[in-house]
Amino acid sequence: MDKGRIISGLAVMLGLFVMGAMLPRAVEKYREYERVVNVKGLCEREVKADKVIWPVVYKVMADDIQSIYDQTDRNNEVILAFLQAGGVNPSEITVSVPQISDKLANEYGDNNRQYRYIAKNVITVCTSQVDTVLSLMGKQSELLKKGIVAGGTSQWENPVEFKYESLNDIKPQMIEEATRNARETAKKFAKDSDSKLGKIKTASQGTFSIENRDSNTPYIKKVRVVTSVTYYLKN
Repeated sequence: MDKGRIISGLAVMLGLFVMGAMLPRAVEKYREYERVVNVKGLCEREVKADKVIWPVVYKVMADDIQSIYDQTDRNNEVILAFLQAGGVNPSEITVSVPQISDKLANEYGDNNRQYRYIAKNVITVCTSQVDTVLSLMGKQSELLKKGIVAGGTSQWENPVEFKYESLNDIKPQMIEEATRNARETAKKFAKDSDSKLGKIKTASQGTFSIENRDSNTPYIKKVRVVTSVTYYLKN
């Protein structure tokens, strides 16, 4: 028999023997990769709003246009003085053009109204000085004493808006905390199942949400994020 063929045959047999010996371990290793646990990690924080948009809304009524404009000019001066004396920078104040309604010209208006003209006026404060605005909102009675009823219109049309715009400053820490919480959950699951926690298979960051903590303190926000992580489990 050819000596080369004998050596080749022995090599093939040896290869098959080694493959057969390694196959159970390979199957076991493959099954380990099939064993995973999916967990979610939550992180929530309460933060204070760092920007406020405050529409100071009022109405004036009269039977002639000139009186409407005179009242508007006078009220605007009073409100601007009130805001600036309270610490609001003039550059953070916007005075809109009055919206004037003529009840006689309105086909569906009530002709029995006492005044013909009604003007709605909005002076908007947009600032990062949230505490300053909160303080001024609590002092609106000073405007009332001067004959200005502010905020008398629908708050659905001109709501006060409190915003949190520093999310990027806390994102890394929140994601880290959410991921850490997810790992703690995964470790407990592994322990309860007599397994060990392996490496991360996949991970995804959830969407950040910013909501009012409650309806009474809209200037306090609740920031929330949920991360989803899949870990391998091993014996």
